[in-house]
Amino acid sequence: MMPFPWREAMQFGFGTLRLAPDAFWRMTPRELAAALIGARGGVVTPLDRGGLDELMRRYPDNKERAR
Repeated sequence: MMPFPWREAMQFGFGTLRLAPDAFWRMTPRELAAALIGARGGVVTPLDRGGLDELMRRYPDNKERAR
């Protein structure tokens, strides 16, 4: 099990979010994670084969191959 990344959490909380120390230390890890996702964006799920096929159908590189 990896230790909690306190250095990175504090850098994000104080530097990016500009939280006062008391506000940072009152946050739960879940709240901090939600703020991180909100600031940096969520995780994007990669396309599956069906999604790729649909994109290729809708936006073909070669117009002659469009279905």
